[in-house]
Amino acid sequence: MAQESGGGFGRRSLLRGAAVGSAALALPTLSCAAPAQARSGRPGAGWGVQVGDVTTSSGLVWVRSDRPARMVVQTAATESFRNARSWTGPVLGAGTDFTGVTSLHGLPAGEQIHYRVLLADPDDPRRTGEPVAGTFRTAPEGRHADVRFHWSGDLAGQGWGINPDHGGYRIYEDMRRRNPDFFLCSGDNIYADNPITDKVTLPDGRIWRNVTTEEKAKVAETLAEFRGAFRYNLLDDNLRRFNAQVPTITQWDDHEVHNNWYPGQLLDDDRYTEKDADVLSARSLRAFSEYFPIRTLRPDGHGRVYRVVHYGPLLDVFVLDMRRYRDANSPGRQTDDTQGILGAAQLRWLKRELSRSQAVWKVIASDMPLGLVVPDGKTNFEAVAQGDPGAPLGRELQLAELLRHIKHDRITGTLWLTTDVHYTSAQHYAPERAAFKDFEPFWEFVSGPLNAGGFQPVKLDGTFGPEQPFLKAPDRANTSPAESPQNFGEIDIDGGSGELTVRLRQEGGRMLFSKTLQPGRVGQ
Repeated sequence: MAQESGGGFGRRSLLRGAAVGSAALALPTLSCAAPAQARSGRPGAGWGVQVGDVTTSSGLVWVRSDRPARMVVQTAATESFRNARSWTGPVLGAGTDFTGVTSLHGLPAGEQIHYRVLLADPDDPRRTGEPVAGTFRTAPEGRHADVRFHWSGDLAGQGWGINPDHGGYRIYEDMRRRNPDFFLCSGDNIYADNPITDKVTLPDGRIWRNVTTEEKAKVAETLAEFRGAFRYNLLDDNLRRFNAQVPTITQWDDHEVHNNWYPGQLLDDDRYTEKDADVLSARSLRAFSEYFPIRTLRPDGHGRVYRVVHYGPLLDVFVLDMRRYRDANSPGRQTDDTQGILGAAQLRWLKRELSRSQAVWKVIASDMPLGLVVPDGKTNFEAVAQGDPGAPLGRELQLAELLRHIKHDRITGTLWLTTDVHYTSAQHYAPERAAFKDFEPFWEFVSGPLNAGGFQPVKLDGTFGPEQPFLKAPDRANTSPAESPQNFGEIDIDGGSGELTVRLRQEGGRMLFSKTLQPGRVGQ
């Protein structure tokens, strides 16, 4: 079984490589928020590097320049970069906010990859800036290598931004030190609808001081403001150091646009001059696609967020999009709802890909919880559950169809991970406790937030028979990160036995709850 402390040559090498890479990262200054079209000197990459959607043989490398530049990536087996391989990437310009991604392919499986990004003057390739280095590990090709990953969500929410007095986004340093193979961010990477002020007074009179920027001083409406909201988080050195060491699998949720948004919505929010959620979401998706390396998205905002990332024979990660295809939030009492929260096409895709998967474990990354009752106002509901413990209604009909498919197609090793509610918990669903019974038992684990307000727990809906063996939440709304420890989840898959262990952790690494699941079962 994989040990909680990690270890092994590969992980130690990864730490050394990250130390070298992070040394090249200079804290971006607020004045470089919007690069000029022409600047003197050599191109700089002070916003760091990221890698996303890593498989056994591929990965996507991201960077942002401070001016127009050609992106060049070099990869090697060691941090000396002896016998390095070069990859010529795109020219970075204003059309993508000077961001760009280079796709690496043909990489060796299960190996530590050292990389560095060079930014070259497009008119003089000999003029390059200081290289920015990082490292990541490709997914294992064989079944006997352990896998560890973390998940969480909800960053810079409710006005709690980067506080240097608090140590910034220090939970990222806690996760980095645990050496995960990758990080799954389950949404709310930004809070486009939550401005960041320079200070907030806490209930006990202490002052929470934020780093602020012009774009984060108001709600995001324009493309430039959405870009600024994504860029804001990269001012934190913990996050940039984490990105240089840990690849990501990223999805989005509501606060990338506006609280509880859905397609076709017209916002009832006096802070906005643009009230069409479809216009705002298109701008946000474009900025989102520019600031995260995601294989199924293009920097013009086209493509899709939902996808499956194949992480070797032990693990497939099914990334859902519960925003772009949902129907309107409502009381959720419909007896027929083909649109649901996923849309008909995404549901067909998910059923098909789950049936095709040969992985031992099939993690379903859901940006919203299943059986937790998340309200939207006094009468409508935001997630799947709507508080009626009887037969499935509204969006629950889609979930029932999916769970029935998993049972009847004998799909083994499914596990649901989510965030959204700003606390951490574990739910076990079983047909003997449920109104709807045509499914096999399964687990759903909740973590977060990363750096946002903590909130009280919401109720459970009995339709799919949940019980909650673990819950840790604040006793009042919007507790600050200074008052309530932030949370992340950790998954270890043992390469020998195939067992999967879930650990719910809080800031500092303290374990709150643990559950070990056995491979090869339709239900748990």
